Amino acid sequence: MKWSWKLGTFTGIRVYVHATFLLLLGWIAFSHWLQYRSLAPTVVGVAFILALFACVLLHEYGHALAARHFGIATRDITLLPIGGVARLERMPEQPNQELWVALAGPAVNLVIAVVLAAYLQLTGHFEPLSQTGMTHGAFLERLLFANLFLVGFNMIPAFPMDGGRILRALLAKRMQYARATGIAAVIGQGAAFVFALLGLFTNPFLLFIALFVWIGAAQEAGMAQTKSLLDGVLVRDAAISDFRVVSPRDELSAVVRLVLRGWQQDFPVIDHGHVIGMLTRRDVLAALAAGPAYTSVSHCMERDFPMAEAGESLQPVLARMQQSEFDTIPVLENGRLLALLTRENIAEYVMISSAVKAASESARALSPAPRVEGVVAKSLVQHTSLVDSLGGTTSGVAR
Repeated sequence: MKWSWKLGTFTGIRVYVHATFLLLLGWIAFSHWLQYRSLAPTVVGVAFILALFACVLLHEYGHALAARHFGIATRDITLLPIGGVARLERMPEQPNQELWVALAGPAVNLVIAVVLAAYLQLTGHFEPLSQTGMTHGAFLERLLFANLFLVGFNMIPAFPMDGGRILRALLAKRMQYARATGIAAVIGQGAAFVFALLGLFTNPFLLFIALFVWIGAAQEAGMAQTKSLLDGVLVRDAAISDFRVVSPRDELSAVVRLVLRGWQQDFPVIDHGHVIGMLTRRDVLAALAAGPAYTSVSHCMERDFPMAEAGESLQPVLARMQQSEFDTIPVLENGRLLALLTRENIAEYVMISSAVKAASESARALSPAPRVEGVVAKSLVQHTSLVDSLGGTTSGVAR
């Protein structure tokens, strides 16, 4: 994530803190200073926020380690002013797995709260609830109630919070994954609307939470729809068969002419019939800024890059592309370059498939039963011509 600084790597997971987190600390320090006009309570207020976000970090590690148990790695964890974000390489495919991964985070906060409660009870340090709040009272008691709040807040059944994922997992046991996600996303956006209304009249910070929940719910719905549309689709279905290649001995000036005359930004580098590199747009620009235009392609091409087989399923290949910095990868068949796969073309394939699916469902709902098959068949024929123009087939469409 941009504007993030790395804190370190723990249990093989990189941990980052976003720059805006410093704004939160500054705001906490400033508000405590205005209230108390003393350094000691100001330091305690900042320390409390740091302790609270340490609990948030442990919450995210709960998700990450539960996902690791099911063979799913975590790319990184980022701390933001509104909480933490653990980026898993992929979402659990089984509803039960997603259920346990979602529950693991709040479970960590519940354990922390129980441990703190046991300690305070044994030491006799519990204070009356009337003397405890988020900005005043005993440090550990405040931390105890903050963890209970995290449990309750995250269990709200709305995306992208854990409760939304739990709801999706439970619904997915009884219906299609995309429909379950759609229901959870709608509930999430409804919750965002409520947060926004409360924020207008109470705490403005709820407006930021509302925005985060609204965007997160929309993204989850979009990802589920994409996954549904790509189910059963092969790489060759969304790959581009009309493309240009370059030689490692070509000069950059020749590549620039290809860029200006066509659509391509990234080029596979071919030597004796084999792909030996990828020349990306950023490589060309960096090389032109650093040296003359007669520099050869071999001096600036990427030698470590992902590739795909034409017969592979598209979903895992798309996941590999998202993990890499490449927008274009070569597609091979029997060791030879067959096509190119680009993120842009995958997006176009998804949009076309979504439009055809919507038209088919609309025709099925509005037309008399005897005519539905003809309407759907016509849509499929139109879709076949569109996909063929992209260099693919109609495998896995109209789902």
